[in-house]
Amino acid sequence: MQFPAWSESQALEVISRTCDEPGPVLVTLQAVQTYFGYVPDAAVALIANACNVSRADVHGVLTFYHDLRTELPPEVSIHLCVAEACQSMGSRQVMEDSRKAFVTNSSVEIRDAYCLGNCALAPAASVNGNLRGRVSAQSLVAEVAKL
Repeated sequence: MQFPAWSESQALEVISRTCDEPGPVLVTLQAVQTYFGYVPDAAVALIANACNVSRADVHGVLTFYHDLRTELPPEVSIHLCVAEACQSMGSRQVMEDSRKAFVTNSSVEIRDAYCLGNCALAPAASVNGNLRGRVSAQSLVAEVAKL
């Protein structure tokens, strides 16, 4: 996935659209990450100022939620469900096999997800935000090869 380079002026524009929302810190962090792919350190002070909260408050929210990131994401991000339904269908083995398959590929990240809402097609995964069902390590390798 391609994201624009960090720009304070662009960040201020993104931030200005969200600070009036309920729960402005989380919504604003999500908006910045959606735009830039991550939340750089420089954005924390801008968000704190715009939302009228402390930088510590912003940093606390940023570090609490695992889906928020402070570094650019890799080219491919795989979220593999490890909730009960997917575990019963072998998601832990898919996770282990997938990590082995991609161990030398730094452009692929594999992370746990706790229910993707696709239980009927377990084990489920999300590849760059696209939901997949009945995945295996082999199907994930094949999908990444197409990207």
